[in-house]
Amino acid sequence: MEPYRFVDSFGLSSLLDPEERMTAESVRTWVDQRVMPVIAGHFQDHTFPTYLIPEMGRLGLFGCTLPEAYGCPGLSYMQYGLAMLELERGDSGIRSCSSVQGSLVMYPIFTFGSEQQCRRYLPRLASGELIGCFGLTEPDFGSNPAGMRTRATRDKDGYILNGTKMWITNGSIADLAVVWARTNEGIRGFLVERGTPGFSAPEIKNKMSLRASVTSELVFDDCRLPADSLLPGTTGIKSALMCLNQARYSIAWGALGAAMACYHAALQYAKERIQFGGKPIASHQLVQEKLVTMLTEITKGLLLCLQLGRMMDQQTARHTHISMAKRNNAYWAREIARMARDILGANGITTDYVPIRHMNNLESVYTYEGTHDIHTLILGQEITGIEAFGS
Repeated sequence: MEPYRFVDSFGLSSLLDPEERMTAESVRTWVDQRVMPVIAGHFQDHTFPTYLIPEMGRLGLFGCTLPEAYGCPGLSYMQYGLAMLELERGDSGIRSCSSVQGSLVMYPIFTFGSEQQCRRYLPRLASGELIGCFGLTEPDFGSNPAGMRTRATRDKDGYILNGTKMWITNGSIADLAVVWARTNEGIRGFLVERGTPGFSAPEIKNKMSLRASVTSELVFDDCRLPADSLLPGTTGIKSALMCLNQARYSIAWGALGAAMACYHAALQYAKERIQFGGKPIASHQLVQEKLVTMLTEITKGLLLCLQLGRMMDQQTARHTHISMAKRNNAYWAREIARMARDILGANGITTDYVPIRHMNNLESVYTYEGTHDIHTLILGQEITGIEAFGS
């Protein structure tokens, strides 16, 4: 099979500046050399390659857009997006580790934390010395995070935290959790370190998706926190949703990477697989129609992301722009993975080829950080001016 090449039928790489191209190429090379040889095995074994975390830190893949003053890379949103595309071409679990660390842990510390909190945690999170997780979703509250039951009760020494979070990426390996809880002042964010009495993070097993990723519960049983564990700038559920917008941006790009990997595998296989009179299956009309659909939707998704990245860097993007890109790209990446699996036939159900792994992963990507339907309603409200979430 031919080596992977960036899927770019419209020459969109010409719209990137030299630094953006360098970011994409460096992460692409790292994924080819360090992720692709091992990721199928980790997916099968239900393990995450934690030994790659320091390398990701050295590559600047944690907190990409945050300032160098805190030991972070200080990259543009375009560079961040391109890096996430290449990471998810390797596996959704690798990209999830990076985007959770940056968008859901480091971003809220930088945006809502004190200067002391920033200097204490951000440099070590940027290097990968510390791993973080984000505790918002609960067993009974996924698409409606404002219904959370986790509560932080103030006492004379700080806070007592009680509750449970669910489906938390990095949870069992995290040194630091950003946790959202109800208080008498509304929903606030807290920093909870590993080893705090009353805090445990059991790993969720038996997943058929995101198997090369750590997914956990976070359990807080009279977990006592010092007063300075509060992120002082948090002011309600809006603060948590601001973090989710950062993560959704990375998913919009990442889903394209998975789609590109599946398209490349399907195209190469279709040209090499001989059937029906000694001809490759790529010569058949039905196969060509699938490949054309795949390439067209990848190209459209890339155009969405390129414009969104520019808007993010210009600070003109709204949450609805991010929702449209996440909704579209996660949907079409899932469809493209299914088409690729179909082209590969029986071979497509083995991890010798990438589509089945991406197909399973994309079921989670399609669902998390706002389901397809939730983003539909976000956009529907923007278009009509009518909120329909409870309808």
